[in-house]
Amino acid sequence: MNARLNPSRRTFLKATATMGAGLVVAFVIPGAKRFAIAAPEEAAAVSAGLQPNAFLRIAPDDSVTVLLAHSEMGQGIWTTLAMLVAEELDADWTRIRVEHAPAAPPFAHTAFGMQMTGGSTTTWSEFDRYRQAGATARALLVAAAAQKFNVPAAQVRTENGTAMAGDQRARYGELAVQAASLKAAPAKVALKDPKDWKLIGHPTKRLDTPEKITGRAQFGMDVQFDGLLTAVVARAPVFGGTVKSFDATAARAVAGVRDVAQVPTGVAVVADHYWAAKLGRDALKIEWDNGPNAALDTAALREQFRTLALTDGALAKQAGDAKTALTKATRTLEAEYHVPYLAHAPMEPLNATVKFENGVCDIWTGTQFQTLDQQVASKILGIAPENVHIHTTFLGGAFGRRATPTSDFVSEAVEVAKAAGKPVKTVWTREDDIRGGYYRPMYVQRARVALDDAGKPLAWHHVLVGQSILIGSPFEAAMVKGGIDGTSVEGVVDSPYIADLPDHRVELHSPRTGIPVLWWRSVGHSYNGFVMESLIDELAHEAKQDPVDYRRALLAKHPRHLAALNLAAEKSGWGTPLPQGRARGVAVHESFGSFIAQVAEISIDPNPGLRHPVRVHRVVCAIDCGIAVNPEGVRAQMESGIAFGLGAALHSALSFKDGLVQESNFHDYRVLRMDEMPQVEVHIVPSTEKMGGAGEPGTPPIAPAVANAIFALTGQRLRELPLRLSANVA
Repeated sequence: MNARLNPSRRTFLKATATMGAGLVVAFVIPGAKRFAIAAPEEAAAVSAGLQPNAFLRIAPDDSVTVLLAHSEMGQGIWTTLAMLVAEELDADWTRIRVEHAPAAPPFAHTAFGMQMTGGSTTTWSEFDRYRQAGATARALLVAAAAQKFNVPAAQVRTENGTAMAGDQRARYGELAVQAASLKAAPAKVALKDPKDWKLIGHPTKRLDTPEKITGRAQFGMDVQFDGLLTAVVARAPVFGGTVKSFDATAARAVAGVRDVAQVPTGVAVVADHYWAAKLGRDALKIEWDNGPNAALDTAALREQFRTLALTDGALAKQAGDAKTALTKATRTLEAEYHVPYLAHAPMEPLNATVKFENGVCDIWTGTQFQTLDQQVASKILGIAPENVHIHTTFLGGAFGRRATPTSDFVSEAVEVAKAAGKPVKTVWTREDDIRGGYYRPMYVQRARVALDDAGKPLAWHHVLVGQSILIGSPFEAAMVKGGIDGTSVEGVVDSPYIADLPDHRVELHSPRTGIPVLWWRSVGHSYNGFVMESLIDELAHEAKQDPVDYRRALLAKHPRHLAALNLAAEKSGWGTPLPQGRARGVAVHESFGSFIAQVAEISIDPNPGLRHPVRVHRVVCAIDCGIAVNPEGVRAQMESGIAFGLGAALHSALSFKDGLVQESNFHDYRVLRMDEMPQVEVHIVPSTEKMGGAGEPGTPPIAPAVANAIFALTGQRLRELPLRLSANVA
């Protein structure tokens, strides 16, 4: 969609007029008293004080267009949010169209107050809002049909995009203009009883699949128009480094290079096309000041973290007196765990196209943070935010990387276009992306657990050491409390294994290293799930109990955890014999409001070649996410999360030496390959509980499930990611 919305009500009304004749439904921010209904010829009738934040458009050609306030990056909301509207609208599913909404305050996230996508929040945050939009539009269409048919509205029924009364019928497209002329929308609309749902809860094929198969879908890298140049940027090889001087003579001599300019992040080479820009960058001669981080070394950092883990940290959670209880305990378990820095490595590298002319800036990019990008661009260019138009494309993967609090890749692209004075697409190479920072942080964790005679935990003392994502970011004031970044300790402080203990203590150290870090798919749960579920497996072994039975006892007061665990155990055949050389491992973890259990079945390949010696043959996953709007989408996200987490469990790690990132591309920063993908079976727990997310929760359990299977098969307890077997076993 190319309509440009400003936050002012006057400009919003003008924007609706560009959408063509028909019915436009805007649905309000929660807390507002009523919906706004606008049609081009009746726009002035809309209350001037109302701020809508998303639109449903029904055109005379019978198409129904849903505008997404969020970004489609593979998670399936292009379909899921449309299902919510179509369900209450009784729409003809074949006539549904979807567009990304422009960046404007009306499209702010219902929970966070800014336009963004993340935290596995989209579906549950929009569940009511999008259904209400559909129901409101249906009510208007029913009223229009009643006028057309000359019958009471109560006699009008709707089905598959058609309003009917007796033998009279009218398609929604026929009614759209008349419905838009109605003076007022109903103050309240009744939503369907779940028993009447025809779309919600039923597996539905994705609407964006045909576009992606045919190549019609536009990603950021696909943006092209006359006069557009391409740039690549030479950035400091060490984080925090700066340009001392540069010689661009050879770069300017490369055919196709149009400009070379210093920008805040380095030196940009602007050219007619990517290859010329890259060759120009290769020809640059730059002298760098590497700054204070020139000696960064992950091996040394790890030792520093290990030392910190032996000292008192900031108190994240406490009950009773865990230290005293541990001192008095006759039986304890002590363990240290380590996880590395990780890159997001989305298949589409970062990119953004910027055009700045006549005081108006247009940005085409795949972003998770429209509001921040808009604000940062407006500050760089010295223009009002409403004069920055964000055109959200499909995202070729993100996993959190396209949601930086600093708006790094978008702000850089704005700086490049500003310096060039022409429209420019700034492109990152794969090497730029892997070495460009904003990583999942490295952590060292140390836990001491006191056990009773039956092997159950009595007291728990847990210390985490790793960088905070939020401290030092624009979100620190709002999201860091008492020095504790909640994303650092999620999955530990709220673990059901700890919550029920009378004596427990969780502490956090958040050292600053100079390495930029960021949320990575499932954030703190990505490492805390591994640590907690591995520790529970260690405790089960100490107690000489079956790992599933041990968890069942500890989770007796946590029915949603237990339901997922029981379903996964049942469907995996837990406890039944396996072929020789195979073993199972289990993990269960809650994140983002969803409860996931996974059972991994593995073997060890004695001659793996270039592959990892651990072969994961089968993963059985059970999820309770509350209402599964599109079960097919939930299954796909579990498969995706498992693949993503399995790559990190077996392969992925970033390291530093002399300030430099040592990895650069998929040859040395390994992710999961197609021949390593296990058979995945996903089972959804029937649930009407509070809805959770699906995009991230599938990732945390897979690493501990595999690690626990390795222990069951080999007796090796692996407390570090990626998983590495002793040579005598491999």
